[in-house]
Amino acid sequence: MCRNIHTLHNFEPPATPDEVHAAALQYVRKISGTTKPSQANQAAFDLAVEEITAATARLLNGLTTTAPPKDREVEAAKAKARAQIRFTPR
Repeated sequence: MCRNIHTLHNFEPPATPDEVHAAALQYVRKISGTTKPSQANQAAFDLAVEEITAATARLLNGLTTTAPPKDREVEAAKAKARAQIRFTPR
């Protein structure tokens, strides 16, 4: 599950609210050990996702760097190349 959480800081364009929410959702899924909570746990699960989304947005808004922003397409191509090497049978 955690492989779906990607770095969101220092990209151009910046991370969208949907990307921040998706990362928070993956985090809560990993921590709770479930992708779909029971009805009894749904409220706690949803609250955790919203709180982590807000905390992540605050973190990203507060971070600074002198490094130039990364290009999403270039980073995606690098990840794809790494995956190709990683999953190619030897």
